[in-house]
Amino acid sequence: MKLDLRGAMGSFAVLLGVLALWAAVTQAQLISRVFLPSPSAVWASLAEGLTQGDLVSHTWHTVQRMAVGWLLASLLGVALGALVGVSATVRAWVQPLLEFMRPLPASAVLPLAISLFGLSGGMVLAVVAFGSMWPVLLATVHGFVHLHPTLREVGRQMQLSRVAFVFKLGLPNALPDILAGLRLSLTVSLIVSVVGEMLASQPGLGQSILLAARSFRAPDLFAGIVLLGLIGLLSNAALALAEHRALRWQRSH
Repeated sequence: MKLDLRGAMGSFAVLLGVLALWAAVTQAQLISRVFLPSPSAVWASLAEGLTQGDLVSHTWHTVQRMAVGWLLASLLGVALGALVGVSATVRAWVQPLLEFMRPLPASAVLPLAISLFGLSGGMVLAVVAFGSMWPVLLATVHGFVHLHPTLREVGRQMQLSRVAFVFKLGLPNALPDILAGLRLSLTVSLIVSVVGEMLASQPGLGQSILLAARSFRAPDLFAGIVLLGLIGLLSNAALALAEHRALRWQRSH
């Protein structure tokens, strides 16, 4: 508890230091306020946007798009990862395809997605799911491939079917890798959601930030960035807490 409190105090001190430096730079006008507004101007824009403007609506659209895309990616990633990880034959067949598609950034498939789905919310959702699926899929494959040989022997002795082995032994013991992939996937889903909103002109923080930049409304732009940072921080903290509770049984052994 003392270490956690000390870490929290240290993080708060660093945040205050960054804000103080930011305020000092804008006060001295080292950078034009057209490009770098003061913290107070950003706070005023954030407060106004949340209470009187469209920031709440934009934030909701982005969070919803991120969450739905991440859930789709998680389901597909775990299912495909378990299928590939549990079978050496399937791995040998699909490994070249996975290695070909894995490095592709989600932004690179946006033109293809636009041609298939048009400039629509469904297009953005498809790209979010595609881009954020890979960390989950690869982490699941890694978890299954590196299962302790004793578990496979236990499965054979118990005459478990492949499906029963996946659910009773494979997934529980691959859970640490899967949860690590889920946390990385959540970050990717937020990033791709914002990029997709910018390119497809879909309502959300991405569109709000882009319009603010084009209009040289720096406080509004920074307010959107602050909200994105908060979304990433809170969602990662929630998933970290879920991971801590889900793996409690491993720490007890």
